[in-house]
Amino acid sequence: MLPKEKITPLIAEARNLPYPVEHDCNSPPRHSAFSNPHEMCDFIAQLRELSGGKPVGIKLCIGQPEEFTALVHAFIETGNYPDFITVDGGEGGTGAAPPEFSNSIGTPLPEGLSFVQAVLVGTGFRDPVDKSKSKIALIASGKMLTGVSLFKSFCLGADVCNAARSFMFSLGCIQALKCNTNTCPTGITTSDPNLTWGLDPATKQVRVAAFHKKTVHATVEVMEAAGVNSWAEIHPYLMVKRTAIGQSRDYREIFAHLQVKKGELLEGTGPKRLLEAWDLDDGIIARVV
Repeated sequence: MLPKEKITPLIAEARNLPYPVEHDCNSPPRHSAFSNPHEMCDFIAQLRELSGGKPVGIKLCIGQPEEFTALVHAFIETGNYPDFITVDGGEGGTGAAPPEFSNSIGTPLPEGLSFVQAVLVGTGFRDPVDKSKSKIALIASGKMLTGVSLFKSFCLGADVCNAARSFMFSLGCIQALKCNTNTCPTGITTSDPNLTWGLDPATKQVRVAAFHKKTVHATVEVMEAAGVNSWAEIHPYLMVKRTAIGQSRDYREIFAHLQVKKGELLEGTGPKRLLEAWDLDDGIIARVV
């Protein structure tokens, strides 16, 4: 929901709204262009054609596993699939969202990302050995703050990582949770000229660029320490986590569905819980892990 106080003439023009606006602008809770996985695949093909072949992707946060596997079934049945999929974690959010949603709704990124990677490997869309040879690219989003957090996502299958919250911090965000009120005290999420003066591009751009450069550098240092030359060579066994006193497991052991072999689900084999999620007619509501 976009409060009417934040709708400027430029925003009204972009959203095809009369100006001055009298009511808040409510975004629809669903897409009007499609209502099921097959229609979404048709829409992907339409966008690709109308854009002259530009990459088309989707973004989602995993809820019920079968909801995602239904999409992948449609990818196979229609022959139309996205060029990239962005997986957002349940830990993501915005200061404009209700706390219950931003704190509690959706599958956390490690479980959601690894599940998507496993399903796409099991159906042949992803290459578990050399990720650069995959048909669908994976983008991870959700509390990307440090070089290690990026490396962890690469271990779970990501090709690219998106960051929002951390860049907001570099701009000077203090998490006042006023994003939707047009009263952001730092000037970042407001169109009020009495507050936007605090967002000085001359100084803020330096901070943002420095944060980006240093974070990427830190990620490369972690990659060097792990002995890899490319993101495509980063695999689950490179990240180890202590699971109990005197006991450690790598990500391949923690997220057992990552042990699926390329194309295995299409042959009716693979990790049990992954198979349960892949079979849409078995009556089982599978959990991600």
